[in-house]
Amino acid sequence: MICRREVTVILELNKNFIEYSIWFSLSFKSEESCWISLLGQAVVIQLLDCIFRGVAQVMFVNNPLSGLLVVAGLFVQNPWWALNGLLGTLVSTGSAILLGQSREAISMGLHGYNGTLVGILMAVFSAKGSWYWWLLLPNVFTSMLCPVVSSALSSLASKWDLPVFTLPFNILVCLHIAATGAAHPYFPEVDIQPKSNLHPSNDSIQSLSISQLFLSVPVGVGQVYGCDSPWTGGLILLALLLCSPTICFHAMLGSAAGIFTGFALAAPHRDIYSGLWGYNSALSCIAIGGVFYVLTWQTHLLAIICALFSAYMTSATSKLMSVLALPACTWPFCLSTLIFLLISSEIPAICRLPLPVVSYPEENRRYRRQLKASEKAQHSQQSGSQEEAPLKESGGPNVQLVVGL
Repeated sequence: MICRREVTVILELNKNFIEYSIWFSLSFKSEESCWISLLGQAVVIQLLDCIFRGVAQVMFVNNPLSGLLVVAGLFVQNPWWALNGLLGTLVSTGSAILLGQSREAISMGLHGYNGTLVGILMAVFSAKGSWYWWLLLPNVFTSMLCPVVSSALSSLASKWDLPVFTLPFNILVCLHIAATGAAHPYFPEVDIQPKSNLHPSNDSIQSLSISQLFLSVPVGVGQVYGCDSPWTGGLILLALLLCSPTICFHAMLGSAAGIFTGFALAAPHRDIYSGLWGYNSALSCIAIGGVFYVLTWQTHLLAIICALFSAYMTSATSKLMSVLALPACTWPFCLSTLIFLLISSEIPAICRLPLPVVSYPEENRRYRRQLKASEKAQHSQQSGSQEEAPLKESGGPNVQLVVGL
């Protein structure tokens, strides 16, 4: 028989055991939820990192802080445009993840920058103005297609070791504008008229504004994102300077080259002031001036020539595409830069880098120096082994000892 005292002790032990079990279970669940929370935070941080890198990759910059500065500049210009750009970047990045694209390319923002431009420019060319929420539907659909078009074009361009640049953005935005047009009941676009009068007679040297001319350099850089605010252009240049001073310098140089070409072709002053002659040239000058070529004085001159050629291409392309009621977008940059990347030269200083090793201009120069040093060491090692080979074949040096008697 069990006495009452023993029953009381057993009940007390069971009570303590149950309380300890409940505490252990709650502690385990708290630790598990903590790990889930940390994992969720890590995913969110990584996704934000990809988004900001994607925004910055429009200017060939792989830096989330630079992307954050660019986003700040977009909000200064127009919060609705910035929201559409971030949404396009997010959807394009998510679509690339679902399609199983390269994780390294996704983490570098290479599957986000076309979505950035698609989202912003769809808002820019919309005739409904700001905060037309139905525009998010075609924005999401078109941005979702960016990795599809990019992957398809990469399969072709990889045969020549060429990048796809912003060709997916150009294709998808022009398709959307051509499919909807100015008279669409739900998604009307800005009516683009044919440019028949490209040389207005009222523009002259006397009517030139020096202050607006200087401001058109950062405005031209800002027009890469469709923005005409000098403050936005200044923040973008600051973002480039934070990452690479060489890229920042070539962006300003290319924009200035586009302005010079605009004056040479007697373009309307309002187009020059609004940066429409600078953005394609800025992108071309950056791409050739140290990103895809190792920066030397020869490739620096080549970058300036490419920027001038891109401005000429801008004039011709915008006039031809306006007949179809389509914008020029960045077609001139893509066409002119791809032509210059296909140059074959026997000059060692004009060295185009393989796509897998393309980085910042400063890093590209460091890579080239290391490559030269390794080639020099390998060459000296081969020459040394070639000198040792005849000695081994003859059984060593022929030494004769003469003993005097």
